[in-house]
Amino acid sequence: MIMADREASSLLLSPLTLRGVTARNRIVVSPMCQYKSQDGCPTDWHLVHLGRMALGGAGIVFTEETAVEARGRKTHDCAGIWNERQARSYLRITEFVRSLGAIPAIQLGHCGRRAGTHGPIQNFAVLTEADATMGRPPWMGIAPSALRATPDMAIPHAMQIDDIEAVIQAFSDAARRAVAAGFEICEIHGAHGYLIHQFLSPLSNQRSDAYGGDRAGRMRFALEIVEAVRRVWPNDKPLFFRVSAVDGKGGQWDEDDTVILSRELIQRGVDVIDCSSGGISGDSDMPRLANIPGYQVPFAERVRRDTGARTMAVGLLTNPRHCETILREGKADLIAMARELMLRGDWPVQAAKELGLDDYLDLFPSDYAWRLKRRERGLGFTTSM
Repeated sequence: MIMADREASSLLLSPLTLRGVTARNRIVVSPMCQYKSQDGCPTDWHLVHLGRMALGGAGIVFTEETAVEARGRKTHDCAGIWNERQARSYLRITEFVRSLGAIPAIQLGHCGRRAGTHGPIQNFAVLTEADATMGRPPWMGIAPSALRATPDMAIPHAMQIDDIEAVIQAFSDAARRAVAAGFEICEIHGAHGYLIHQFLSPLSNQRSDAYGGDRAGRMRFALEIVEAVRRVWPNDKPLFFRVSAVDGKGGQWDEDDTVILSRELIQRGVDVIDCSSGGISGDSDMPRLANIPGYQVPFAERVRRDTGARTMAVGLLTNPRHCETILREGKADLIAMARELMLRGDWPVQAAKELGLDDYLDLFPSDYAWRLKRRERGLGFTTSM
């Protein structure tokens, strides 16, 4: 099937060019924290996990949230790129993902006050001195204000100006390493209650200096990080930014704030706004979002409509026809998926088949596609060829 036919039959499976990078389709493997890293470095687990997604036909494959400095991890097992050894360890993954036809991408983040915990299987229980005797000591998180993330977590260190400058530099250094590590797309994680989001929300940012107070002050940290990253991230490579379009239940940061932030991000060279939600809660009348398919799509739609930005939709998007409709109705430009791809790594291939693409098997590497096409034609396998 020629390119024009593919674009006519499915927008989801059509290519998208962002700056100098062209993804083979609009399906994105969303960052999924695996808690399997060793000293911040990826392992064989990551090679298989991410390679499976690339082999299955996704257009863009994100690694998990990757800490820009050691104190920016949530756990001892989080991914990191704060030194050159870590950067080098990603090369075999980025090269393998690219060899399978997908675009390797990285999400840079900093957990801020959510530092020093066990992983999700232990429900992010706070590390204690007992853990220190087993080689897993706790460490103090940092935050815009000395406010706990949860009642059982330690009070974080309220960042001084030198702390802010150090973190901005850490993002810049991490982006530079990400280029050397072979990544072609970089996303800055400004959502889910982590450090950048902590600065944005008035629930977690009670500063009275230039990095707090009104919305412009609370956005300053995020914008300075974007400026620092964009200066070192190649001009021909796209930059994404993940937002929590609204805080969690009882929050204060809302859609209007996100639209204004997005306009500022675009002016500073961000190419795609990745629209998620949640992470910081309070006692306002902001409701809890209903956990239903497409529940965050309205955020991507509004940001796209009100700012002209390209957006990425995420959140229980599992039905190919639903995803196709979202794109065709102009509600988003990209579809990001996580747990559905854990369940079915070849979801893009199956989606292409369901949407009627004759060449759906070509999303697989030729080593797979050749054999599967022969089976479809009833030819079986022969050793004579």
